[in-house]
This record gives sequence, structure tokens and C-alpha cells, in this order.
Amino acid sequence: MAAGSLRAHLLRMLLPPIAALLGLGAVIAYYPSIEPATEAYDQSLVDIGIALGSHIRGADIGFRLELPPAVEQVLRADRYDQIYYRVGGPGGEPIAGDLDLPLPAERAAGLQYYDTRYKDRRVRAVSMPAQCGAATCTVVVAETTIKRTRMAREILLSNVLPEALIALATVVIVWFGVKRGLAPLARLSEEIKERSPADLHALDAGKAPEETRPLIVALNGLLGELAAANRNQQRFLADAAHQLRTPLAGLQAHTELALAQPMPDACRTQVEQVHQATIRTARLANQLLALARAEPGGHTEPLATVELRPMVEAVADEWVHRALQRDLDLGFDLQSANVRADEFLLREALANLLHNAIEYSPRGARITVRTGMRDGKAVLEIEDEGPGIPPGERERVLDRFYRVPGTPGTGSGLGLAIVREIASGHGATLTIAEGTSPAGANKGCRVALTFPHG
Repeated sequence: MAAGSLRAHLLRMLLPPIAALLGLGAVIAYYPSIEPATEAYDQSLVDIGIALGSHIRGADIGFRLELPPAVEQVLRADRYDQIYYRVGGPGGEPIAGDLDLPLPAERAAGLQYYDTRYKDRRVRAVSMPAQCGAATCTVVVAETTIKRTRMAREILLSNVLPEALIALATVVIVWFGVKRGLAPLARLSEEIKERSPADLHALDAGKAPEETRPLIVALNGLLGELAAANRNQQRFLADAAHQLRTPLAGLQAHTELALAQPMPDACRTQVEQVHQATIRTARLANQLLALARAEPGGHTEPLATVELRPMVEAVADEWVHRALQRDLDLGFDLQSANVRADEFLLREALANLLHNAIEYSPRGARITVRTGMRDGKAVLEIEDEGPGIPPGERERVLDRFYRVPGTPGTGSGLGLAIVREIASGHGATLTIAEGTSPAGANKGCRVALTFPHG
């Protein structure tokens, strides 16, 4: 089966056989109904023929039909059809009536029913023998088929209309039956769709129909493998970052001690390069550790109520000191706002955003940290006066290890990726826009984390 709608496939499998059975039922009901009615109309022609035969009289020069005009008028009278008749002698010679009325193609003894055309009209005719003295004459009676056509149409409608209603009701029943039958698959799809990337626990197969249980069992097996792979990856990142932190911290301390001692300028330059590389590597290790914890399943602590304003104030001194070292104006516009979050991860997100703002803002620029409520939602925002991020790059900079081409500095491209993972884990929305400050040639960058209600 080609890929497509399972419901459409089931309907294609069910409806054609049902339609064929209903059509067959209509045909079976039609023919048993039409035959008795046709026989009744044929018998009425026979009755007219018998009545005409009773008025045939012998004469010296042959036979004649003694039929009063009033009787003939009654015989020919019909609400829908035109009646024709022909009376012939023993030798086939015409005696009376419509003398050019066609006879049967093959003459036989007894009654003969046949269809023919007369005066460009389709007629039903009967040929029958009639006693005329010692001889046998022939009487042919015919009528047009208007009544018969009406009767056939009425019988057809009386059979087809109920069948059509039954067919329509069947389509509706099958449609909703298939929809109801596929409801467990729809519920399973919605359950999987509503899960977060961190939710890899097994699906409940107890309430599922028997036919869907193999699918759920297979999905549970896949979810288990994904959960195990995710745990192994996080464990590897955490272990590798943790193992790197201690020797890197020692190396950084040794380079700082070495720089504090007198040494030739050429050696000092080399040691300073080692010192800066050590700092960058230590930051990368810390970022990898933060990324492992920010990823789905990386943190198991329950969320708690975190007040954004005190959290920012607690780290303000550290970041103000770093900003002053780069001749930057770091300001705070803090209003009360509470969120349900992991405070360690929120601090990590704030640290990465502040680090980027300080790293890429030119000397003398302003950086502003804001907290508060907007439209009933808590917001944490950092705005700078740096070069900004082009609109076409704002999605890509959230990817791991991606940096906008031409960006100065030696960043690893993990900062915003970590912030995105933290935002996703808290159900928050991460937006990147231009700054609002009109000063300077730089557009600036404004990054905001908007947390859901509650």
C-alpha cells in the first residue's frame, strides 16, 4: 500500500464491496417486482383481444368485425397509452382495425407476446387466435409503452431510493466507525506529540486495543534505547568536562604564578598565550558540563519558585567587575518576577548571555539587564550595544558550535545553544531582536527569555 491516509485506505476497502452489495440487492428486488406488473399489462391486452374476437362474425363473402363505435372507443380509451388492434382472417387477410399493425416475425400457434414499432412508437403487442365459426382468425392487440415505462421507473425508484438511503447511512456509519476505530492511534499520536524531549518513559499499553499493542511495544523499546543513549551521552559529556576541569584549573593557576615572576619578554608572551588558551579551554569544559545538565534528562532536581530580581542581584557584583575591566556600563532594571525553574540553570543562562554581551560590545557601550512581568509572563532580558545578530542568522546562532562568520573573539559557539536548551527545559520562549538604544552605529542585540504563566 502506498503511503497515505489509513482512514482513506480502509474506506476504499470497505465502501466498494458495500456499494456492490447494495446495487445487487436493488437489482434482485427490481426484477421480481417488474415481472408481475408486466404480466398484468400483457393480460389486459389479452382481455382486449378476447373481447375483439367475440365480435367476429361470418359472412357470405368472408368475415367481418361487428364492433359498435362506442365499444371500440372504450377499448381504445386509455389514460396514458394508445391502443391499436388488427383482426385478420384464417388466411391472414385483414378484416378490421389498424391493418398495417406489424405481425410477429415468426408465426406460431397460441399466444405470442412481442415488442415492435408502429407509427414510430415502441409498442407491446400480443397475437392470439380467435374462433370465427369453424375457422380460426387472428387478433393482434398493441399499446404504447408509456405506462410500462412509468411503472418501471416507479419500481426502480421505490427500490433504488431506499437502497441509496441505506448506502448513505452505511457511508456515514462506516466513516464514523473507522474514525472511532482509529481513535486509539490518534490518542497515541497526541500523547507522543505532547511529550517534551525529556519525557522518554514507556507508553501505557494496558488501555490500548490489542491491534495497537505491537506498535506500542516497539515504540517503548525505541524510547528505552533513546533514553539509554541519552544517559550515556550526558554521562560522557559530564565526566569528560569534570575530568578536564581539575587539570585545567591547575594549569591556569601555574600560568598565573609564572606570569607573576620575572621572565624574558619572549617567554612571557608564550606563557600569556598558554594562560589565555587555558582560560578558554576551562570555559569550554564548563560550558560542556552546563550543556549536559541543560539537555533533556540532564537535571533531575524538582523545579522551585525562583525570584528573578534577587537572583540577578546576587551575581551583579561579579559581572559589574568584569564589565568595568572592559570599560563597559553594565546597568540593571530589575522588577519583581517569579518563575518555576532550576535556579542553577537560570544562573547559567544569565552567565552565558552576559558573557556574550560583554565579549562583543565595544568599549564605552551600555549593557542592561532587565527582569519583570510582560502580559502576565515573567521576562529575563539582556540588551547590549554590540554589532547585533543579522536576522538571517538568529536561528543558526542557536545551533551548537556555530558562530556568525566574521565574528571577532575566540568563542566556542555554545553559549546561545546552552541558553536555548535551558529555555526549552523550562517551557520558556527565547527571542533575539535588535536593541532599542538609538545611540551609536551598532544595532545592538536584545535577548529575552519569556517564561510561561505560573
